[in-house]
Amino acid sequence: MLTFEQLKTFLTKDMRMSHVYQPVMLMELLSKNGVASVEEVAKSLLLHDRSQIEYYESITKNMVGNVLTKKRGLTTKETDSYSLIGFEELKSAEIEELMSICQNRINEYIESRGGKIWAHRSKSSGYVSGSLRYNLLKKAKFRCELCGTPADQKALEVDHIIPRNKGGSDDSSNLQILCYSCNASKRDTDDTDFRGMLEAYKHRQADCPFCELPAERIVDENELAIWF
Repeated sequence: MLTFEQLKTFLTKDMRMSHVYQPVMLMELLSKNGVASVEEVAKSLLLHDRSQIEYYESITKNMVGNVLTKKRGLTTKETDSYSLIGFEELKSAEIEELMSICQNRINEYIESRGGKIWAHRSKSSGYVSGSLRYNLLKKAKFRCELCGTPADQKALEVDHIIPRNKGGSDDSSNLQILCYSCNASKRDTDDTDFRGMLEAYKHRQADCPFCELPAERIVDENELAIWF
């Protein structure tokens, strides 16, 4: 039987963290009377994954928000929020009825399309083991091999260079690491090998004026850009 002191000691002294996963899972268990389903833990982890939130922020602004605001005229957009036009005139019963209709439309769509509606966010149909994925990430220095974005800023995915539906294999020689944005853009329409792209970032042209800027002129910088 674990005691409070044992759990406290683990959290404060013994826990070795390579990510936020352990404390997030323990928080979920503590908040659910000691028992939580795999799905509940996964949802809790998702709430702490900023890269996933950014993905759906992009979907909101560039897709659904754009349709409802510019094409349908149902919503208005402020800097970082949306408003439903005429909401203040709706009665409570009308809001509940509209929400029920929304849920029914969702259920009908899922029933007709199945899991295919989330295929763009699903794991690859080709099996890639955890150890192989780790080795690919390590070789890519935990960065997207196209744009250079690190793993702590965007979710990284294993991409088939030659798409599987065009005969590409699951062998490591046909796999590269891309962030979800680059992978979503590439999809299965391209077979470019981006694995040498990161080496290009090391190239420095002789007498480059930006490489010799005085420190006092630099406002901020990273491996890919400089602001002065």
